[in-house]
Amino acid sequence: MISKSTVDLVFETARLEEVIGDFVQLKKSGSNFKGLSPFSNEKTPSFMVSPAKQIWKDFSSGKGGNVVSFLMEHEHFTFPEAIKFLAKKYNIEVEETQQTNEQKEAASLRESMYAVTDYAQSFFSKMLNESQEGKNIGLAYFQERGFTAESIDKFHLGYSLDQWDALTKAALNAGFQEEFLISSGLTIQKGEKLFDRFKGRVMFPIHSMSGRVMGFGGRILKQDKQSAKYVNSPESEVYQKSKVLYGLYQAKQHIAKESNCYLVEGYTDVIQMHQAGIQNVVSSSGTALTSDQVRLVRRLTNTITLLFDGDAAGLRAAMRGVDIILEAGMQVSICTFPEGEDPDSFARNHQLTEVKQFLENNTVDFIQFKAKLLAEEGKNEPIRKAETIREIVQSISIIPDAIRREVYIQSCASLMNISEDVLFSTLSQLLQKKDQQAPKARKFNEMQVVNVAKQKVDPRFELERNIISLLLLYGEEEVSFEDVVMQSDQEGKIVLTPTEISAKVYEKIYLDLQQDEVELSTQSFRELYHSLLSIYNAQKPLVMETFLQEISPEQSQMVSSIIMNDENNVLHDWERKNIVIKDKKTEIGRWLQQTILNLRCLLIQEKIGELQSKTAESHVETHREILEEVNDYVGLKKNLSNRLDRVIF
Repeated sequence: MISKSTVDLVFETARLEEVIGDFVQLKKSGSNFKGLSPFSNEKTPSFMVSPAKQIWKDFSSGKGGNVVSFLMEHEHFTFPEAIKFLAKKYNIEVEETQQTNEQKEAASLRESMYAVTDYAQSFFSKMLNESQEGKNIGLAYFQERGFTAESIDKFHLGYSLDQWDALTKAALNAGFQEEFLISSGLTIQKGEKLFDRFKGRVMFPIHSMSGRVMGFGGRILKQDKQSAKYVNSPESEVYQKSKVLYGLYQAKQHIAKESNCYLVEGYTDVIQMHQAGIQNVVSSSGTALTSDQVRLVRRLTNTITLLFDGDAAGLRAAMRGVDIILEAGMQVSICTFPEGEDPDSFARNHQLTEVKQFLENNTVDFIQFKAKLLAEEGKNEPIRKAETIREIVQSISIIPDAIRREVYIQSCASLMNISEDVLFSTLSQLLQKKDQQAPKARKFNEMQVVNVAKQKVDPRFELERNIISLLLLYGEEEVSFEDVVMQSDQEGKIVLTPTEISAKVYEKIYLDLQQDEVELSTQSFRELYHSLLSIYNAQKPLVMETFLQEISPEQSQMVSSIIMNDENNVLHDWERKNIVIKDKKTEIGRWLQQTILNLRCLLIQEKIGELQSKTAESHVETHREILEEVNDYVGLKKNLSNRLDRVIF
């Protein structure tokens, strides 16, 4: 169990914008940062980070919180895992108290699997550098490929001994459970026997975006026609191949800095390019590109450049999966190497300046590249040329942005020597067909929107949320406002007399709720209410970072949502659009007054409803008394409603 002093030091040291910046491309927006949501596939940024408050809010998914809650949401860490991750990032020594057997047994499946993959990575690295077999075979291979010791260490490269169960035995002796060795794919079970999956291979660990080892790729070195050249970890709780890009952990900061991501085919391409000085490079590990992989890159940049071999197979490979990138609204370029070269060999045989110069001179927009390639193939065949044009326009039709579509149509018309009208007509047909093919999905989405709009908003929930908002944002503010005092007139009727008072916001809320004997109905709001009042009553300042540590994740999300709600205006550039948003801080008194009056009206209406339901079951005498009480409440509600009519908010 991690000590409280370690947890406190981690929270004091960790900078939210630095941590999130490792996963999301953030851009300065006033005193805050904004970026694309890492939790949804959006095209307009709705993700806000406040360095001053050390909180984040994702307006597209509703999620929010502090630095630890982000890691728990994004990386699926437990609280201790998030603390350890931050401690490692900021070089903080983790002090742990003694764990009970029950606490040890409660470790999650994911953590157990990560523990065994971490161990395997260390074991493979040790075998590469310390065993005679590892040095003679694995290290010799890496050195032959031109990998430096620095690169080997940077990518945690290793070697799996050419023995049936070297890793399995070592891991079991180290205390790891057999079930996690099997479920992680490191060990294969056949009957009662256990075998190493990666026997006799050089090892390429595959990291998550945060640097945890999720799986492995292993390359066999000896000639064996019965064995696959490359073997990857199978799908598991922690590793899904379609959602991972090799080298992203090492490249993410460089991708964000360069605002471009180079995509290559293999592990060695990535390592060699990094070694040459081009570090914004990742690989799809030889598989077809997926939308999940594209989404990973899109968090960091809006531009992908594909690097491929110059042979025909390489050029055709460049065509696959690119529509997924275009559909995501990203810019796609392509660069092909001379025949007989690939990113690995080219980077190995040229200086950094030469590699950079080649990439700069030979990178073209993908649509233009596709048009030239297909035009060359079909230049003497009219039917093939027509098919080529349709293929190109098909790719253009996938692009979400209408202006970009038009620019590409104009460019392709020139390249293909065909009129723009014909291309625009073809594009229009494809777009119409696309719309016709998805009416059901669109109708379903529209129905969802309508159903959400029709859902009745719980007014009490909203009013209680307002109370928590007032306490969080302005609890210690001294405000003057017009209140009302309930009095009886000469006829005994209840009337409201206006009066001017001055008080701190938290004092006013507490006194009003006490006077009306009101308890907040939502448990999370009720707990937040008492926590905030205890801080204010003790004359302590509300330190948001500390407060967020002490409340539950659900409450942390609510608090972040409230605090960052006004920041949402920054996302939409309201000021630039000359749309004026009323500053609640200048009208705290009115906001508070309206909230309390509305809450009173709501509670009175509930009381009237209760009394009216009793009239059907009461005797005549009791019936009359109940009706008189109902009339009193109706009169009181009318007075409060009149009072609300004079509130301009």
